[in-house]
Amino acid sequence: MKRRIAVIGGDARYLELIRQLKGLPDTSIILVGYDKLEQGFTGLKQMDFTDKDAHEIDVVILPITGTNKEGKVEPVFSDQEIMLTKDWFSNLKDSAVVFTGITNDYLTKVTEETGTKLIPLLNRDDVAIYNSIPTAEGTIMMAIEHTDYTIHSSRVIVTGFGRVGHTVANKFSALGAKVSVAARSIKDLARITEMGLTAIPLDDLKAYTNDCDLLINTIPAPIIDKNSIQQLPAHALIIDLASKPGGTDFEFAKQRGIEAMLSPSLPSIVAPKTAGKILADVITQILNERKELEV
Repeated sequence: MKRRIAVIGGDARYLELIRQLKGLPDTSIILVGYDKLEQGFTGLKQMDFTDKDAHEIDVVILPITGTNKEGKVEPVFSDQEIMLTKDWFSNLKDSAVVFTGITNDYLTKVTEETGTKLIPLLNRDDVAIYNSIPTAEGTIMMAIEHTDYTIHSSRVIVTGFGRVGHTVANKFSALGAKVSVAARSIKDLARITEMGLTAIPLDDLKAYTNDCDLLINTIPAPIIDKNSIQQLPAHALIIDLASKPGGTDFEFAKQRGIEAMLSPSLPSIVAPKTAGKILADVITQILNERKELEV
């Protein structure tokens, strides 16, 4: 019996994900929200959302952004109205699994209430670490495009030492930048020092930004505030990698004449093929593990 996978919405990285999933044995792929895509997928069904009965689906793959707070999916390649209601989730098979990039209160609540298995991929260490590579490369690209000085010998501060912050700090250091990392954890501060970088207690960030050319935020909280921005040199650049709305006071940065850019989802922009393969590999691994448990 074939496993039915419905890919609902998605951005450029999902084109590679779909190509990868096409090769899975005993699997049929249904595409929803791809009707405006110029490059078609031979042999795959493209359907309107209203044409597909949820109880026929074994696996649902939502966009990286999941849904909005009302359950609406916003597809890139379609103008379809796609609303995932509680009734829709209730009609899924008991064994169905739903993949999303990130979740929110609505998606978490509705899947809990309907007993639906939800897997937020970006919460997984493997996906986040793999994705940190194109994120770091994209950050380097942006730094080169928006500054008139080299990364080598520039003074870089990275806020946050999670999976993205660690890779970003490492890559900029490898290019010869003078990298400092701001973090709260004593353990992280020790590891930052061990790597040969300058460790900054996060609460003391404002005391260090006067000596900064490039400030890179990876923390999804209001970290780059007025006090930190006030001390930045006029030529400094802020790149905020956190999910919307970011962790920067963009309004105050604008008032100060400091260029500040919110740049989430860099993997889909700079390396959609690689990012799509990462997602496909992890989803395939999870599905294979679940299949082994069912045997």
